[in-house]
Amino acid sequence: MDCMGYGGSMFSKFFYTLKDKGLEVSLSEWLTLQDALQQGLCNSSLTEFYYVSRMILVKSETEYDKFDMAFDEVFKGIQSENEISKNMMRWLDKPEMQEVFEEMRHEMNQEVVTMDQEDIENKFKDRLRDQNEEHNGGSYWIGTMGKTAFGNMGGNMGGIRVGGTTGYQSAFQVVGARKYRDFRNDKVLDNRQFQMALRKLRQFSAKLDIPKTELDINGTVDATCNNGGCLQIVMEKPRKNAVKLLLLMDSGGTMIPYTTLLNELFHSVYKSNHYKDVKTYFFHNCIYSNLYNTPECENGDWIETEWMFRNLDSDYKVIIVGDAAMAPEELYSTTGNYRGPNGGLSGMEWLMLMKRHYKKIVWLNPKMAPGHAPWREAETAIKGLFPMYKLTVDGLNQAMVKLMTNR
Repeated sequence: MDCMGYGGSMFSKFFYTLKDKGLEVSLSEWLTLQDALQQGLCNSSLTEFYYVSRMILVKSETEYDKFDMAFDEVFKGIQSENEISKNMMRWLDKPEMQEVFEEMRHEMNQEVVTMDQEDIENKFKDRLRDQNEEHNGGSYWIGTMGKTAFGNMGGNMGGIRVGGTTGYQSAFQVVGARKYRDFRNDKVLDNRQFQMALRKLRQFSAKLDIPKTELDINGTVDATCNNGGCLQIVMEKPRKNAVKLLLLMDSGGTMIPYTTLLNELFHSVYKSNHYKDVKTYFFHNCIYSNLYNTPECENGDWIETEWMFRNLDSDYKVIIVGDAAMAPEELYSTTGNYRGPNGGLSGMEWLMLMKRHYKKIVWLNPKMAPGHAPWREAETAIKGLFPMYKLTVDGLNQAMVKLMTNR
């Protein structure tokens, strides 16, 4: 089947590339796209094929970036006659012209385009082919502040907007920009995504199984009125979040590449107002008899892990962050802690004490291997103790759900 002149082999390649990028494309969706092509809904246009196929095949905006990468990989050799060159976009995307436009907009006489859409598109293609320099003002070329039907910040109400605030690029160039990369839910977190993910914790506050200890004024008034004026007290759960959080972070060694990431997590947690109390301690490779007060993990600047058990009750929600990349002896030997005392127990035994004391623990891993990886013995063993999630937007959301549910 010929698909807009690209050939069936390229169309098939598109299907398998989408799969390789992690998009779940069902057979029925693929047949729907073929039907759209056969009905001419793409009008032999690469741009329209991009939007039609994305509309049919992509189920969530979090997958737009995967789709863009697949589309770019398969169709990057296809030239669109409406494609805007890099020079053209540099001429048109001029923030300084916006100030001039704002000053002059009241003086400009806006005109309505009298050409029909086909005429505008044909003239637009002609200008793209012939134009070789920047134009600001005027009534012929593609530019800014002019009176033509193409460009931006001009005096014409209609036509084709190029550059400026919204832009009018070919699908190929839109794809190349990868403007949806921040929407991905498998993206390793940065500060912005930490804040967005932690913001979602608000929905769990009302679900906490805590006693109703605050007076519900509105509820009391309503209940009293419905009770013929006889006072009827109504109580509600406290508005302030009752969640207590214990954050334990691996520091140094193989975690050095993730120092910035851990710093963002640390500050995001402390800036949020989702918790009644937050305690943070650090460890190196594995939890032993002592936990450090700072990420430098300096000898003597620590608390005893048993002190933590005695003073931080079992209702604390625990997030452990680490790559679980310790050597097997660091996990199983009673002398595996080469930076300090073991307290007579192996790292695995300390982790088991953690599990026994705290009701809810999750482990976030910035480079977690999929499934059970035999080549990562310690990680596989820890996965058997605690629910482990990759330190991504999606992983953090899953971990929070696990912490806050009663199951």
